[in-house]
Amino acid sequence: MASTAPWSETRPTALLVLADGTVIEGRGLGAAGSAVGEVCFNTALTGYQEILTDPSYAGQIVTFTFPHIGNVGTNDEDIEDLNPAARAGAVGAIFKADVTDPSNYRAGEHLDRWLKRRGIVALAGIDTRALTSLLREKGAANAVIAHAPDGRFDVEALKKEASEWGGLVGLDLAKVVTSGQSSTWTETPWVWSEGYAEARETPYHIVTVDYGVKRNILRMLSSLGAKVTVVPATASAEDILAMRPDGVFLSNGPGDPAATGAYAVPMIRELLKTETPVFGICLGHQMLALALGARTVKMHQGHHGANHPVKDFTTGKVEIVSMNHGFAVDSDSLPEGVEETHVSLFDGSNCGISLAGRPVFSVQHHPEASPGPQDSHYLFRRFINLVREKKGEPALAER
Repeated sequence: MASTAPWSETRPTALLVLADGTVIEGRGLGAAGSAVGEVCFNTALTGYQEILTDPSYAGQIVTFTFPHIGNVGTNDEDIEDLNPAARAGAVGAIFKADVTDPSNYRAGEHLDRWLKRRGIVALAGIDTRALTSLLREKGAANAVIAHAPDGRFDVEALKKEASEWGGLVGLDLAKVVTSGQSSTWTETPWVWSEGYAEARETPYHIVTVDYGVKRNILRMLSSLGAKVTVVPATASAEDILAMRPDGVFLSNGPGDPAATGAYAVPMIRELLKTETPVFGICLGHQMLALALGARTVKMHQGHHGANHPVKDFTTGKVEIVSMNHGFAVDSDSLPEGVEETHVSLFDGSNCGISLAGRPVFSVQHHPEASPGPQDSHYLFRRFINLVREKKGEPALAER
């Protein structure tokens, strides 16, 4: 019997077109249209909303290895970019199962509607395990993700766009996602049944350089008594030091660290001429390493997930952490006087450094989590303790 279904129901309504010409068909959701980016996979079991709104994912299409995405819906509290209207974060998303109606007391909106509102192109109904295996074998891939409700695509044009996109190497995305002007942050971390609160006492002033900062980083700093001033990625050392900070935080962010380093490294080197405590995370870690004379490299597939084991050589302990990076600091390039403090137990790649005899350190992973385990929250206390030490105050317990 011939099918009586409309033409759009007999064809795929979403495509993932890789740069090598591979075409993967699925069901479209989220925003209609297309987006070009680098396809990666994330192994986290929770926190899809935080992942998709992390500015570090700018220019990327996220494949979720966990099959059931969307079942807790979305809400206005679980976003990580500072300015939701700017839509900094992932440009595309790939799911195995169709998105169901939400079943969670915090849900405020269906994931599909939220994706449309955010402008994120999404695809469901494919074998994400097979795609993940492909990415592990061949590496993160340049691609175009496209959603057409009527199922009509110009496949050859999509193949051409995917193959011609230059990728993340050499791309400075921090300038795209950074704050347009300085601002003050006072919100503290979420508490069960209470939500977020405002910091009451802020004896310390921390200036945060925003390369694509996540909200929960700022909340962690506020919770430890910091008045947080957020400044754009292009702020000068002179501007920052004029604010008389007790410490400077270098944030996470997207893109090629070598490209962002063109303007960030000179600023950081000026900061390092002072005794100001400095702490960096993710891209901020890479910026600090470059400023100290190390190199960064593009990783084969990157680290994206909330189940990564990292060893802290300063304590001898292993912690499970949240990660999101496609570039890494080359351990072999660390100059004399720069100590490696953390390494990934998956592949031995660098995950932390400190400057010998100075109140300066950074980590590659995300101690603020959101999503992910909270094993590394102690690093924020370690930073504040450097500030307290400079002021002659007793140290807080790290854990």
